[in-house]
Amino acid sequence: MRPLLGWWEQLTGATCPGCAQPLREPLLCSSCQALLVPRHLPHFVYLGDYKHLGRLPKAIKYQGQRKLAAYLGQLLAQGVKQAEWGLDGVTAVPTLLHRQIQRGYNQAELLALATAEALGIPYKKVLSRASWEKSQTQKTLFQRLQLSEAAFKPSMRVKGIWLLVDDVVTTGATFERARKALLEAGAARVYGAAIAVKSPHHLSRYSL
Repeated sequence: MRPLLGWWEQLTGATCPGCAQPLREPLLCSSCQALLVPRHLPHFVYLGDYKHLGRLPKAIKYQGQRKLAAYLGQLLAQGVKQAEWGLDGVTAVPTLLHRQIQRGYNQAELLALATAEALGIPYKKVLSRASWEKSQTQKTLFQRLQLSEAAFKPSMRVKGIWLLVDDVVTTGATFERARKALLEAGAARVYGAAIAVKSPHHLSRYSL
């Protein structure tokens, strides 16, 4: 359940993190809520395209919207249940260490924790960053696609079928590198989930 709109939000004239319009409902306006429908690729669940939902990952990442992350994680869980993947565990794409220290959290991990809780499946921090390149958001499209194959490494061994969660997927390069590292950790199969996807066809080229 989503929390009620607080008195402070009403008093200060809070705006919707999805569209910046006046917020008269908890977390998101009704128009943005209507856009959040679980969508399915053969191995991936997402809530909408980046063009319409791009503000939401930014609100979590830069504005500390933890409650929003919890709500969106529950919606991702609905999509995962619909897919009936038979998961054994959930993990998140790790962020750069200095970003996590700066924000106090990894936004993908917040989503993954909420998703795991809604699914009743364990969350484990399986992956770590093995290279410390600048953030993908600061790179050109070509530079994003050149992300090192060794960008992530497993920090523990796992078994079975796993869900890998990120906040947003643009080229798919980060997700694919993390997916390979999760397979190296022992996962038999890896599925994915994110709030928004910029180009679904980028994900369709990756096999399980």
